[in-house]
Amino acid sequence: MKPSHIALPRRSAVKKNELKRILAIAIAWTVIDFLIFIIRFATDNYAPKYESTHAGSLKAVFLRELNVFIFSFIIGYFLIILLRNLLNDKSPWLNLLIKTLLLVVVAIAMNFFIYFTYSLVFEGKSVGDAFYKFVENTFRRKWLLEKMPEWVLLFILTQLTLEINQKYSQGVFLNIIVGKYLQPRNEKRIILFIDLKNSTPIAEKLGHTEYFKFIRDVIYCLAAGIAEYDGRVYQYVGDEIVAWWPHTEQNAKKCVNSLIAARKIFNHNAEHFKRGYDIIPEYKVGIHSGNVTVGQVGIAKKDLVISGDTINTAARIRSACTELNQKYLVSKEFITLLNMKDWQTESVGLVDLKGKNEDLELFTLKI
Repeated sequence: MKPSHIALPRRSAVKKNELKRILAIAIAWTVIDFLIFIIRFATDNYAPKYESTHAGSLKAVFLRELNVFIFSFIIGYFLIILLRNLLNDKSPWLNLLIKTLLLVVVAIAMNFFIYFTYSLVFEGKSVGDAFYKFVENTFRRKWLLEKMPEWVLLFILTQLTLEINQKYSQGVFLNIIVGKYLQPRNEKRIILFIDLKNSTPIAEKLGHTEYFKFIRDVIYCLAAGIAEYDGRVYQYVGDEIVAWWPHTEQNAKKCVNSLIAARKIFNHNAEHFKRGYDIIPEYKVGIHSGNVTVGQVGIAKKDLVISGDTINTAARIRSACTELNQKYLVSKEFITLLNMKDWQTESVGLVDLKGKNEDLELFTLKI
């Protein structure tokens, strides 16, 4: 959920992903409409609402699907951007009902243009006759009632898909559906832990409700920075974010760049945090890379779980930031993978991390 007052860069990855989801809706609905139209038109007992013999011509079908695509894109924009922000404070069921009703209105407008443009182009009717014929066929012949269940079902399924997709990080839901991690798999990943600094005194100062709003805004800024460089959020735990990337040198650079992007987003919204909470957020970061085990768990609620020494060590490194008074601490394994210049990092020496048998050499990032 995006706080309406948080500003993002114009070409941010979050906005690009919103555009991708809108395009996905437009393409999916156009393909579905095309398949349904072809099946119905090919069925002997189907009487098309287009009375002309041109109803199944290539130009007619193209005109129809062009209208469907344009209005599906508009509906996608309503769903992904306008209605989501307008209905943030409404209950899920009321949210779903209002969206569905509004989208049905837009769908009627879409079908009007499909029918209207068809009557003008292929049947040569006047504007008045084309409009009258649309009203006659849509409302007086019960065509609207026949189409309504189809629209409502499509809208509800689309909204549920969007909600499920937002619930899981990129690719997680698909991996669960295809059963990729039914059996545990060993993979190499870069693990990033980000934790809010001084969270306890901040909570005492703001109170429960304002602190929650503060955390929501902070997490949004951090998650936006991570998304900017293709990071995948593994989980949110209170005021903490755990994210990961596949284990490559390129992704190690993306991991660092995501921290720089998050800092820029915070700077861009500094006035909001100052006016709204009288606090400029500070956070600490721990990064480690190595082998992890990924597997699916749960019955009523399924999820993908990452386990292993790598993720535990990343958490310990993040905790060491407080003891060593550092903002960014990373392991030697990550530094080796990152291949940064000497002046971009500085060793803090061997550190005794809780739960580790051997001391680990840690480095600060000069970014």
